[in-house]
Amino acid sequence: MAMAAASRATWTGRDLIRRAMNAPLLTREREFALARAWRDEADEAALHELVESYTRLVVSIATRFRHYGLPLSDLTQEGAVGLLEAATRFDPARQVRFSTYASWWIRAAMQDYVLRNWSIVRTGTTAAQKSLFFNFRRLRARIEEQTGQPLDQVGRETIAETLTVGLGEVEFMEWRLGGGDQSLNAPLGEDGDEDWQSMLADDRPGPEHTVIGNRDAQTRLCWIAEALDSLSEREQIIIRARRLKEQGATLEELGRRLGVSKERVRQLESRALGKLRDLILDRVDRPADLLIEA
Repeated sequence: MAMAAASRATWTGRDLIRRAMNAPLLTREREFALARAWRDEADEAALHELVESYTRLVVSIATRFRHYGLPLSDLTQEGAVGLLEAATRFDPARQVRFSTYASWWIRAAMQDYVLRNWSIVRTGTTAAQKSLFFNFRRLRARIEEQTGQPLDQVGRETIAETLTVGLGEVEFMEWRLGGGDQSLNAPLGEDGDEDWQSMLADDRPGPEHTVIGNRDAQTRLCWIAEALDSLSEREQIIIRARRLKEQGATLEELGRRLGVSKERVRQLESRALGKLRDLILDRVDRPADLLIEA
């Protein structure tokens, strides 16, 4: 079933290319007349004739993107979407040939398709990065032809300066274009007993560290509970309300509750925190107390 779908998609692309090559060319006057008929009268027949006549332009531009490893039929169909967008937006009053205007929309549609499908990792999210993605190979080939040597650091700096991007971006793009995506399940070696996934380091804590961390957390909770119990009732109220709640109470709220001034609440809080710090540090200095019953 999947093969049948792929076959239909291929046939659609080939049919589109064949019809594009057989479509008649338009004169400037006919082109503007069709554009005005579509714009002013919503004449779908005029739109169809205009689009069909310039589908050969879509095919021509699509061939320039073939080296990105994507099917020509898919590129052609994406370009056809851009051509329809151009026909919808074209204004004949500006006296610009439709082919000139449509080229931009066709190329933009294909570029967006390439960026979305060339890799599962999105490449070229800014205008400068997109320009680097689509011009890197051309500039590298020109530099290597001039120097007769593979691209070096000076060449990378030249590309960065030409496209107004950072040297690091040029180096990253060179690395990205140097190889496609690889599956983590791809086998390694001749036997294929291991895959790339088995070579990745696991940064998660091991069972021993997890157990130690849990016991340390229990120990800290016991120390804090014991330290709180050593505070006076008023100090406990202040610490619990100010430090142990997600939305801590204000000094003014606690002052009204306890019948004292805000400054007095602040003093009591500071003293209580000092007591807690001293009590917990005292427990830390007693190694024998580090152990708690499981």
